[in-house]
Amino acid sequence: MALRPYIVGNWKMNGTRAMLSEARAIDRAAQRHMKVEVAIAPPYTLIHAAHREAEQIGIGAQDCHPGEDGAFTGDISAPMLADAGAKFVILGHSERRECHGESNELVRSKAEAALKAGMRVIMCCGESASTRDAGKAVKFVTDQLRASLPEIEDPDNLLTVAYEPIWAIGTGNTATVADIEEMHRAIRALLVELYGAEKGAEIRILYGGSVKPDNAREILAADEVGGALVGGASLTADSFMGIALAAGETSEG
Repeated sequence: MALRPYIVGNWKMNGTRAMLSEARAIDRAAQRHMKVEVAIAPPYTLIHAAHREAEQIGIGAQDCHPGEDGAFTGDISAPMLADAGAKFVILGHSERRECHGESNELVRSKAEAALKAGMRVIMCCGESASTRDAGKAVKFVTDQLRASLPEIEDPDNLLTVAYEPIWAIGTGNTATVADIEEMHRAIRALLVELYGAEKGAEIRILYGGSVKPDNAREILAADEVGGALVGGASLTADSFMGIALAAGETSEG
């Protein structure tokens, strides 16, 4: 059975307690759109408060440390996030890989820690403009994903993949539907190779990269696109739920 479209908002380094009103508005709207699974990943400081407010949407985190505890000043472990109410973790985002020098091996260890703590994982992957221009995008992304994914026998409802071309994140640029479909089909083939035909076919593959209400319908209708990882457009309920509404209409055929 096909899974509901999954629309996830990544608030990044945005949000104070005043933005809990947007989280409440998103939650209320999501209750009217049950054909779509909606979630947000606010900054660490809002996870517990958002979790207490949410009735329908999932609340997650934007990163975690691979260790359970220890002398790691400023870091937050997966068990701590789960205790705060996080149900999933976004890992391997290009902003973490580039700005914090995260390797595939580190990302993989974080994913294993998140799963051990009982949370779901949204694993990000994506290529730079220079890699795409060199004609190496598909190989780069599938190699990156293969090296980053955790060892897991049954990924059912525990693993989601998010393809985010780096050159499209926050730039206003989006990949063409043909490019999205090519990459998502390659990712699907890898997931089937790793987890088998049945299990690999059920893992949702999200697209991220300047997704907005006005382009969401076309993107979400593309082959093998199971939802969206949304950045700036997730910071207000109106724009974010406009994308969720488009996802629901697309799933209805």
